[in-house]
Amino acid sequence: MIKVIIERVLAEDMETTYDNEIRKTLAAIMAAKGYISGASYTNVDNPNIRTIITDWDNVGCWNRWYKSQTRQEVNKTIHLMLKQDEKIKVLMSQSLS
Repeated sequence: MIKVIIERVLAEDMETTYDNEIRKTLAAIMAAKGYISGASYTNVDNPNIRTIITDWDNVGCWNRWYKSQTRQEVNKTIHLMLKQDEKIKVLMSQSLS
């Protein structure tokens, strides 16, 4: 399993619009092959900074979703609300033994 962390910085006064649009993305992502779960967080000190953490079966599943036409379409409006490009980290757990 992998975790994908997406950080987005919203333009001023876009919080409510973003919250409405992210619901559309959630509906689409739930149908993506390999998607396990996810959550969206608002930065306590700056509500314009949003972090999304999702779990995927593997990197291949994430890459298929990331490059998919569906993701491009559902995120088109979201990208217009961003102050800067989103930052994406893909993390894989390591055995501690």
